[in-house]
Amino acid sequence: MKKLFTLFAVGALAFNAVAQEASAEAEVKDTDNALWPAFIAVCEWPATPDLVGVRFSIPFSTKQETVTGIDLGLWGRCKDFEGLGLSIIRNDVKDTLGGLQLGLYNSANRADLGALQVGLWNETQSIRGVQVGLVNVTGDAEGFQVGVINRAETLYGFQFGLINAIRDNECPVMFGVNIGW
Repeated sequence: MKKLFTLFAVGALAFNAVAQEASAEAEVKDTDNALWPAFIAVCEWPATPDLVGVRFSIPFSTKQETVTGIDLGLWGRCKDFEGLGLSIIRNDVKDTLGGLQLGLYNSANRADLGALQVGLWNETQSIRGVQVGLVNVTGDAEGFQVGVINRAETLYGFQFGLINAIRDNECPVMFGVNIGW
């Protein structure tokens, strides 16, 4: 019984060592994938945690968590983005955005790293930067909104457009220009 237990313990340790080595090789492989200078993403293939360089999204891409660089395609989606997003239909950042989004519909949770959104519809929970479009919607903002309809919960900056609304302001709705401080 002791020999069987010893054999089992040695086998478990050996399996653990092999599993750790395989895990380390997989992490190195993922790191190598993250460093490609040009990357073609087709729908949900391939899944990589980080991407540095240029991503071509055909027709959309959802399986890259962090993209740093340029995103070109129809519909780009990721968790964190820093760079230039040029997606025709939609740029969608689930967490933090730093850089430029140019497309019909641009959205980001937090664009606090300095952002410029240019499109028909721009939407964030918070932004430090500029939104230019037909409709601009944000929660908390520091910067400018230029569009036909601009809406912010709180704003430290200016809105230029036909209808400008800052919910937490002395003048919540203005036509032409609205200033938040």
